[in-house]
Amino acid sequence: MLSETPSIDNIDSTLEGDEVDFAETTETKQLRATLRRFVEKEMPREAAARWDRENHFPRDVFDKLATLGVMGLTVPEQYGGAGRDIVATMITIEELSRRSLAVSVPYIMAACYAGMNLVECGSEAQKEALLPKVVDGRLMFAYGWTEPDIGADLASVKTRAERVGEKVVINGAKRFCSGAAISDYIYTLVRSGAEGDRYRNLSMVLVPPNTPGVTITPIDSLGMKGAATTDVTFENVEVPASNIIGGDAGWHQGWSMLVGSGLDVEKLEVAAVAVGVATAALEDAWQYAHERRQFGKTINEYQSIRHKLADMQTRLHASRLMLYHAASKANRHERCAVETSMTKLYAAEAAKEIALECQTIFGAYGYVKEFDAERYVRDALLIPIMGGSSAIQRNNIYKWTNAGL
Repeated sequence: MLSETPSIDNIDSTLEGDEVDFAETTETKQLRATLRRFVEKEMPREAAARWDRENHFPRDVFDKLATLGVMGLTVPEQYGGAGRDIVATMITIEELSRRSLAVSVPYIMAACYAGMNLVECGSEAQKEALLPKVVDGRLMFAYGWTEPDIGADLASVKTRAERVGEKVVINGAKRFCSGAAISDYIYTLVRSGAEGDRYRNLSMVLVPPNTPGVTITPIDSLGMKGAATTDVTFENVEVPASNIIGGDAGWHQGWSMLVGSGLDVEKLEVAAVAVGVATAALEDAWQYAHERRQFGKTINEYQSIRHKLADMQTRLHASRLMLYHAASKANRHERCAVETSMTKLYAAEAAKEIALECQTIFGAYGYVKEFDAERYVRDALLIPIMGGSSAIQRNNIYKWTNAGL
């Protein structure tokens, strides 16, 4: 019986042949420096706290961000972009998330949700018309995937779409459609055929949120303010057939689009958010521990606090190494489903632990709105849920590793 068990050699084989070098290039160092200057100038702490408090998307800051050229990091040069660079994209998400998800999540909606999906799945006409808008910061997609009764099991979506001449008519509902109210299109997963054929009768359709029959209802959530999550309902919503992703050839091809382009990199996007939030939490905790005095000395002199900071630093370091290892594989178009799931799982759980430890180090001050520590906790609690829960990632890691993927 033991001989049937996959050996650890097989399990580790995904790492064989990898060139694991995490030294940043001159270009990525310059990108980080540029982003940090931008964040300090255009995204001060006071503004980030206000965006969180008011659940506000700072469009003016987003427009300034677009002038840096970072929206085009997922877009080929022929459409005006900088060329596909997953590592640079993750750096951008990380650095923006250190200060505010009200800017980093809309960036993901533009560069990743819109840019990457159009590049991977769009028709040539859609690429030519829409990708230059991504580069200019004039196009954001919201994901209309999950539904009131459908979470991880996306092949079971019930929102229906029917071809009627040169139009598509959509009826159904989507839940946790983050950023729908600020998006230009809802990137909507629909059932375009019989329910029994789960994987062959799904399609992706672009639905402008201001289309008649679309109703967007805000959901009052704990964190991730600025790109507010919503419920969306579609009642006889009509869009042109040209809004089918991939054109006519994309009809009924939604599942291959979903698993082929959306999910792996989405896991890395969430991991990059996690690394950004965790970095901010550690930096604030570190500074506070060296300033706060109790019983005649700064609290960093107590071993219990030092151990907390050391563990936080270790978890963050491991998260960052995993993120950029997996991003490098994705950048080379290498198979990386296991690596992206492990990265998302570890970085998300680490961010939650680091944010809670930050709050613990701040004590009572970590519980009040005056300090950012409580926002880090609220944002970090969402990260293990979005982009595929930790339980889903564990299932996938076992399943795909066991299958030799």
